Amino acid sequence: MALNFTQLSYHLIMAEKLTSRAEDYSKWYNELVVMADLAQHSDVKGCMVIKPYGYAIWEKMKDALDVMFKETGHQNAYFPLFIPKSYLSKEAAHVEGFAKECAVVTHYRLKTENGQVVVDPDAKLEEELIVRPTSETIIWNTYKGWIQSYRDLPILINQWANVVRWEMRTRLFLRTAEFLWQEGHTAHSTAKEAIEETERMLDVYEDFAQNFMAMPVIKGRKSESERFAGAVDTLCIEALMQDGKALQAGTSHFLGQNFAKAFDVKFASKEGVNDYVWATSWGVSTRLMGALIMTHSDDKGLRLPPKLAPIHVVIVPIYKGQEQMELIRERITPLMKELKDLGITAKFDADDTKRSGWKFAEYELKGVPVRLAVGPKDLENNTVEVARRDNGSKETLGMEGLAAAIKLILDEIQTNLFQEALERRQTLTTPVDSYEEFKKLLDEKGGFFFAHWDGTSETEEKVKAETKATIRCIPFDSPEEDGKCMVSGKPSKRRVLFARAY
Repeated sequence: MALNFTQLSYHLIMAEKLTSRAEDYSKWYNELVVMADLAQHSDVKGCMVIKPYGYAIWEKMKDALDVMFKETGHQNAYFPLFIPKSYLSKEAAHVEGFAKECAVVTHYRLKTENGQVVVDPDAKLEEELIVRPTSETIIWNTYKGWIQSYRDLPILINQWANVVRWEMRTRLFLRTAEFLWQEGHTAHSTAKEAIEETERMLDVYEDFAQNFMAMPVIKGRKSESERFAGAVDTLCIEALMQDGKALQAGTSHFLGQNFAKAFDVKFASKEGVNDYVWATSWGVSTRLMGALIMTHSDDKGLRLPPKLAPIHVVIVPIYKGQEQMELIRERITPLMKELKDLGITAKFDADDTKRSGWKFAEYELKGVPVRLAVGPKDLENNTVEVARRDNGSKETLGMEGLAAAIKLILDEIQTNLFQEALERRQTLTTPVDSYEEFKKLLDEKGGFFFAHWDGTSETEEKVKAETKATIRCIPFDSPEEDGKCMVSGKPSKRRVLFARAY
């Protein structure tokens, strides 16, 4: 027990020294991920270890999304981790987009030599295998054997998996060489069906981001240079973090017939005509964990939306002696059952190696939405102290009807976190007409900028090279408006969304 006590003391001492967001936002983020016990760097360079508390949050995300996918008719499947190199070369834009990020397997055996483990030169693969950076190629090679006629369509498949995109400059959750994600891959008989699927799944991502993550997003279309490699069109949701940088929170791609042509996937139509299949792909990843942290957390630690919190309510007994603690437990047990019946996860922390103040700090750091404190006077008065993590408020409530009251509080916290993030985004969103104004405000406060763009890749590259800002998307709800490109002065019909991004 002494070791646990020492470890906890260390974490709580460190929590008091959590770098503030104003002082160094990047350092604050890195410290918080580690101190809240979400993840840590691995000995494998570029990779991370997701710890149980962090993985519990990811599981909540995964479970919610999985239900949403299945409600829209999708099924889960699994495809190989390894992809023959020749598959990637079949779709030119695709291989060009991922070539620099691929990890390559060249041999299949090791041996010992002079007491050292070495690669067996006699075990070289006839064809190198690529560790999955994304699965379009292996899946479309498989679909070729599944699809013969229109009766085999649509195919609506989702895969939960890990992928590898070689990164050496990493940040936990936001950018690592290996990460977890889901990738949907669907096949359709018409372009119309595929486009509808692309739009439908973007709506699912918007729903999840706003109603589960409490994170407002802007839906739009990527510019040609920002499209997914091999896609005809890429749709996305963009979120704004507290430091004024954007984060791409999800993408949905209309792949046209590109991959069907690359892998010769045809179907016989109702009219008996052979044609290539139409395709989509779409995905979100553990990058959403970083988005969740940076959207809501404060200088005291995490603030978790109740819908994604592994623990909704923590109950901290304040007592002297085992007898008092057991009396508190006895009083609280019926409440815990009521909470469970309402779908609320509650933890009674009876760990006697930690003082109540330490427990308060620990659960504040971990972002538990509601904390109840119960002491001897509360037993006499049949009350509890209720503390909210979102706004830090405290109030004393009676035990009668407490479970229902807590459910209402959790609903309020979910709504409040979304509203806070929405108001912050509105404050950090600025329409600009001048390139000089854009550069000035970008450095001063950051955020989203709505500006006219002439539609050329030359202007887009100039902005990126000079400011490190990119076109995040062409928003769907951006109205037609006559204007002039802020850079070139050429005519423009619509404002697009610029920002620096993660």
